[in-house]
Amino acid sequence: MKTFRLFLFAFLLFTISGFRTNYQEEDTYFLLKPDQVFDGQAMHNSWVVLVKNDKIEFAGDKNKLTVPTSAKEIELKGMTLLPGFIEGHSHLFLHPYNETSWNDQVLTESRAERTARAVEHAKATLLAGFTTVRDLGTEGAGYDDVGLKTAINKGIIIGPRMLVATRAIVATGSYGPKSDVAELQIIKGAEEADGTEGITRVVRSQIGHGADVIKLYADYRWGLNDVAAPTFTSEELKKAVDVANSSGRSVIVHAATEEGMRRSIAAGVTTIEHGDGGNPEIFKLMKEKGIALCPTIAATEAISTYHGWKKGLDPMPESVIKKHYIFSEAMKAGVTICMGGDVGVFPHGENSREMILMAEYGMPAIDVLCSATSINAKVFGLPNLRNVKQGFLADLIAVEGNPVDDIKLVKKVTFVMKGGIILKQ
Repeated sequence: MKTFRLFLFAFLLFTISGFRTNYQEEDTYFLLKPDQVFDGQAMHNSWVVLVKNDKIEFAGDKNKLTVPTSAKEIELKGMTLLPGFIEGHSHLFLHPYNETSWNDQVLTESRAERTARAVEHAKATLLAGFTTVRDLGTEGAGYDDVGLKTAINKGIIIGPRMLVATRAIVATGSYGPKSDVAELQIIKGAEEADGTEGITRVVRSQIGHGADVIKLYADYRWGLNDVAAPTFTSEELKKAVDVANSSGRSVIVHAATEEGMRRSIAAGVTTIEHGDGGNPEIFKLMKEKGIALCPTIAATEAISTYHGWKKGLDPMPESVIKKHYIFSEAMKAGVTICMGGDVGVFPHGENSREMILMAEYGMPAIDVLCSATSINAKVFGLPNLRNVKQGFLADLIAVEGNPVDDIKLVKKVTFVMKGGIILKQ
């Protein structure tokens, strides 16, 4: 009997261990073999990248790697492998204003339609090589960006990793849409808040609804004769930063006036979007405080073309001249510049327009690549996405040729991997 019990125990142990072996998930390996690798900071020749499951296992000289026998090799001949691009300023719930005006999108398109569009926009963004986006306000679509992010994370739809700002925050009376009928209650493109108590409540409410970042409009076109003017006081902006920072979240601001930027700098925000009121003094302050600029060049040029400007034929409009000036002065001052185009003003999937314009406006191509990868990752608090190195998440893309030689090649995305899963090849 004792022998039988020992036999039975051994049999059960064998069966159980066999069951575990048969159903244990095996590691998945991909060996990526491009002509060169941009690791987030520099370009390398004769490098290969080994991906294990969702992370980078090895990046370096191919002669220093023993390749697992189960690895699937992917030849990327004539291509450059890079970290997935990070879009710094996106609105997935908007589409180009030359198709439908901003007012009409907010007032006449249903939430269902806007979400359906956002799903397509997310897909186009990812397949264009932008594996992460900072989405800075649903513009009247409530907290639907949180639901979109959740659907992507669950694998229901494909799209980039998302940092969401939900509704964004504006001073009462400053933002649109507006009506001449004072009694009419209409949808607003952002959530109104006033005073330090009101700011505290709304910041906490948006965090509670899923906001990863807090966005405020430090100024807007609500001055006399619709001139851009500051909205929040310095105290209100500082309160927003204090409340958001206590939860580990950053505050970013829309600021297009000198005073709006000055108040935002004093408050200690993380990034300033647009920055059209910048000058050498303002950019010196930004550099000293470590505040980054997201210049949104592509949106400015897109809006100018919607108003009839023919680039290359017509003289540059004042808004474009101003953008050239602030971009140049920010670089001279050594301000950290994030890549973010305000996509949604122009088509999703054409995010690389901003990168091409950054080079056109004077930034070296290698710095543009850094801005769209490691710099954005650092500023946005994404430590696992900064480089092509062991242990980092396998968000990788490949483009034709070498974009350092020709920055326009960032449009030629031939391969997209997100979290070790190939989505485009």
